[in-house]
Amino acid sequence: MTETLFKHPRYPLLVVISGPSGVGKDAALERMKERQLPYYFVVTATTRAPRPGEVHGRDYLFLSKDQFAEMIEQDELLEYAVVYDDFKGVPKQQVRDALNSGLDVLMRLDVQGAATIRAAIPGAVTIFISTVSEDELAERLATRKTETAESLKLRVATARREMQRVREFDYYVINRQGELDQTVDKIMAIIEAEHCRTHQRQISL
Repeated sequence: MTETLFKHPRYPLLVVISGPSGVGKDAALERMKERQLPYYFVVTATTRAPRPGEVHGRDYLFLSKDQFAEMIEQDELLEYAVVYDDFKGVPKQQVRDALNSGLDVLMRLDVQGAATIRAAIPGAVTIFISTVSEDELAERLATRKTETAESLKLRVATARREMQRVREFDYYVINRQGELDQTVDKIMAIIEAEHCRTHQRQISL
C-alpha cells in the first residue's frame, strides 16, 4: 500500500513590514526588488509631495487630497491614516488582485497602519523593523536631512512611542547599519517559515 503524504498547500501571505520612520523599511523593500524576489510589493497611496528621486507608481501613488477623499468615499482603501498632516493608505483592489495571483504580498506601513491591518485581517504576518537603539534612530532621521528641525523633533518623539509597541507584532528584526542584506535574509526566512506551518494563515479580503 502506498502511504499518502500530508497535503500541504501554499497559500499566499499578506506581510506587513512596519516600524518607526528611519529604521529602513523602504530600503529593505528596495533591496528585495533589486534581488528580484518573487513577491508583490504594494504601492501605498499618499497625499504628501514626492521626495527627491521618488517616482509616482513606483515608490508611492502620489494623490491630491481630493483624489484621496474620493477613494475613502468609494471604500477603495484597505486602511488609511493621517501621518504628519498627510494621508497614507493601501488600495484594496491592488492587494486583492495580488493575492488572487498566488503571490505573497508585502506592504510597508507605519505602526498605526499595521495595527489597523492586524485588527481587520488577523491572518496578516506583521514584522517590526528597528534600529539597535533610539539614539541610532534619531541619528538616521537627522542624516536624511528631509525634515525641518520641528518636524524632526516630532518624528523622533513619535518613533520613541512606536518602539514601545513592538510586542504587538509577530516578529522583530533589527536592521543594523551596513547589514541591509542580512535584514532582507531574515525577512525572507520569516516568510518561508510561515509557509512551513502545518496550519497556514489564509487571507480573505
